[in-house]
Amino acid sequence: MTATSTPSTLRTGHIGLNVTDIERSLAFYRDVIGYGVIGEGKEEGRRFAFLGEGTRPVLTLWQQADAAYAATNAGLHHLAIEVDTIEQVRAYESALRAYGVEFAYDGVVPHGEGAASGGIFFHDPDGTRLEIYSPTGADTATAPVEAAPTCGFF
Repeated sequence: MTATSTPSTLRTGHIGLNVTDIERSLAFYRDVIGYGVIGEGKEEGRRFAFLGEGTRPVLTLWQQADAAYAATNAGLHHLAIEVDTIEQVRAYESALRAYGVEFAYDGVVPHGEGAASGGIFFHDPDGTRLEIYSPTGADTATAPVEAAPTCGFF
């Protein structure tokens, strides 16, 4: 089947991240981000965790990395997680601060100057760039850089 004859719309199923320490990453994504554990593999050399909402997988952690994330390598740029409201973004910001996470920008910022959408930008325990954002509510904040998307260079 070709892309032009596909009868349905493609949707992202789940994202897989290579991690250096499955227990550390599992604690972060489960306890701080709030994903539930759907399934795990605990066999040495084949450790993984399927995380999601209910029974729907959203994120899979694979313990296969030898080093932390490097922004200079090809591949994942960042993972953006959408919530419904800017208040939810702020609640995540508080939880992440309590966990000791450092942010790329101070507080909630818009995706660009005057944009309604925006959020918080930070890194997971392996340095993978993450964003939690809302489609609306960030328009009263100032963008950290006027000439480029906020999510592009953190």
